Amino acid sequence: MRAQGLLLLFLLFLAPLAAQEDEIVANLAGGRAIILVTSDVILIGAIDHPLETKSVPPRLASIGPSHVGILFGASEWQIPAEPSPIRLDRDVPNIRAAVTWGYQPPGAGESDLEQIGIAFLEKLRPLASQLHHKIDLKPDEPLFQVVLVGYAPQGYGPEVWLIDYRIEQEPRGRSEEFWQTHILRPRFTQLYPPEKHAVRTFIETRYPADLAAVPLSGLIEQDDSQIARLRSSDARFAKFLEQVAHGHANKTNPQDAAAFLRAALPLLAGQEPFFLAQMGETEGFRWIVAPPEAAAKTPQDKNRPADAPTLLRKPYP
Repeated sequence: MRAQGLLLLFLLFLAPLAAQEDEIVANLAGGRAIILVTSDVILIGAIDHPLETKSVPPRLASIGPSHVGILFGASEWQIPAEPSPIRLDRDVPNIRAAVTWGYQPPGAGESDLEQIGIAFLEKLRPLASQLHHKIDLKPDEPLFQVVLVGYAPQGYGPEVWLIDYRIEQEPRGRSEEFWQTHILRPRFTQLYPPEKHAVRTFIETRYPADLAAVPLSGLIEQDDSQIARLRSSDARFAKFLEQVAHGHANKTNPQDAAAFLRAALPLLAGQEPFFLAQMGETEGFRWIVAPPEAAAKTPQDKNRPADAPTLLRKPYP
């Protein structure tokens, strides 16, 4: 019910924007991100959950030479005077250029994150400033969200961060029909690595946060019938699930883990689109199940570093 309420608020917000030719429209991406750190690679999946008729799917953007971001919320913006929407997953060359991946003093990994967060913030500010209707979000509910996945500098290892962009609004004039919208500085939440003695299992996020769906780890713990069938269908799956159940996902065989997710994600997605990819510290990025538009040809990015992960490689057969 909470997710339905949030959807209604967004629809009420978007409807007047669409009705006025001089105002911007934010197209929202909703769904789930499912991430698993194995012994050698990070597996990255996402499932679409449309929030309204003009929803866009969760999209993956390459960020720097060793990170990707799954984008949720207001990831696409349509300015009425422009023929094409502004897509934050494609409009990232300046973000890559802004991030310093060289030597940093101890603890400077956070400064790299700050650079990424501020780069997105600078792109969002002029867009959000054109939102002039009241948006009824809770203070902790973001308008835009990035699930940042990759490898930290200086051999720190795999990391997963949630970057939330919340807003503040204030009325202008007596009628309170015109509001000024401000994007706040990003809030960072570390999802991986966990505390030293914590279990290593699936990392799952969702947008909106109260999206009704049982997490994959919960289905495994409950021995859900579909998961049970997968377990019994392949000895590799049984071994993999046993390691995950004991909190040792980071020790699992990456090929077995990828094969399990390749079989499990369609069950979770139902009729909705999903994607699955893997990222290694040395081997880079590869699609396992690519979204349809990943195979489309795009103009060459002249600002793209030579070692940046590409999202246009062919998926596994």
